[in-house]
Amino acid sequence: MAREAAQAKAQAVLDQATRQAHRIATLAAQHVASEAENEKAVAAKRQAEADLAARKAEVARASLNLDYATIRAPIKGRIGAALVSEGALVTANDTTNLATIRQLDPIYADFTQSAGDLIKLRDALDRGDLEEVSKGAAKVRLIVDGRKYPVDGKLLFSEAKVDASTGQVTLRGEFPNPNGELLPGMYVRVMIEQGVDTDAIAIPEQAVQRGSNGSSDVYVVKPDGRVAKQPVRTSDLQDGKWLVSEGLKPGDHVVVEGFQKFGAGDLVSPISADGAKLSADATAQSSFN
Repeated sequence: MAREAAQAKAQAVLDQATRQAHRIATLAAQHVASEAENEKAVAAKRQAEADLAARKAEVARASLNLDYATIRAPIKGRIGAALVSEGALVTANDTTNLATIRQLDPIYADFTQSAGDLIKLRDALDRGDLEEVSKGAAKVRLIVDGRKYPVDGKLLFSEAKVDASTGQVTLRGEFPNPNGELLPGMYVRVMIEQGVDTDAIAIPEQAVQRGSNGSSDVYVVKPDGRVAKQPVRTSDLQDGKWLVSEGLKPGDHVVVEGFQKFGAGDLVSPISADGAKLSADATAQSSFN
């Protein structure tokens, strides 16, 4: 306030000096005032201008110092407990944190993937078994407390090196978190879409029967309506479904329930999961009546 008052006083002095210089200049032009008086009035005006500029600089400096006294967070988030008590002295280069602010929306999830899995993925892409998903379009999903997080994230980056101690590569996903459901330090499972198999055949997990020798079989409804046991080879289990690499072709009707009611070779009437009766060329998973 004192510096602002000094600036106002300097402004008033300058206004008076300006009017006086104008009056003396008019009188000097009429040869009523001397040239010395005119020069003195001009000098007084310039001195008043310099004094006003100095007062403005002091006000600006004080305003800047006052602004430095207000600490603004560089990010938007939720602040934790204060780490410095009120009234404590802090300096510009002090290493003590005043508080911790955690950004919650968006929130990041760091996870790892084995180098072996990355090699298998690259081999599948090279063979043409999978189509690559670009980094910007790769979907990342979270499983939180056994349930799927409702909003998909995106892959931000993948490290260009392998951790020598673990054989893992670090990746980071970004997830919207408008309701603050996800918190830092929370344990989650991450699912990432890195490649797409456009010709994949997926069947429910319960449709696969395991033999005593470790073989995998499914029951297939043939065009004549009879059930046959079909050996298959499965690869990955995703979202409760096995990916079948060998043994099935598009259009096969696979039995997914009611195994205790029939045997291989029995005649059945397959229906789809929604209860509709299947035609001979339908492509769906089958149960039966």
